[in-house]
Amino acid sequence: MNRSKRMEPVVQVADNRQQLAAQRLGQSQQALEERVARLEELSSYRDEYAQRFESQSGVGMTGMSVRDYRLFLHRLNEAIEQQARLVAAARRELEMSRGRWVEARGKTEALNRVVEQFQHEERRAQDRREQAEQDDRNGRRRHDIE
Repeated sequence: MNRSKRMEPVVQVADNRQQLAAQRLGQSQQALEERVARLEELSSYRDEYAQRFESQSGVGMTGMSVRDYRLFLHRLNEAIEQQARLVAAARRELEMSRGRWVEARGKTEALNRVVEQFQHEERRAQDRREQAEQDDRNGRRRHDIE
């Protein structure tokens, strides 16, 4: 068995690893997008809630209502901070996933180049063998004619 054929399983393993890394990269991207969307929803809700309160300017609100409003706004802000931390973690995970995918892709490409080089060498060796056989046949014909 020639070298290029022996390398096929190695290339297949590398290709599978690259595909798995690409899937994980896609999952990381999706997770980040979902977390960013949730952060935007929370921020938008907080802004709307604060704007509604400001437009009422506390008219007709009891002290207890104002306290409840502030407590709710505080909890919203905490949720936003937590979601922002989740977004930051998702971004870090995305970058790590991207790095793993780039590394896997590089290994796969390098192995493919090696296999191509082996195939090129095998073709050249085959061409030389065929040329030698052709030269040998031509030499025998000339010898038979003489």
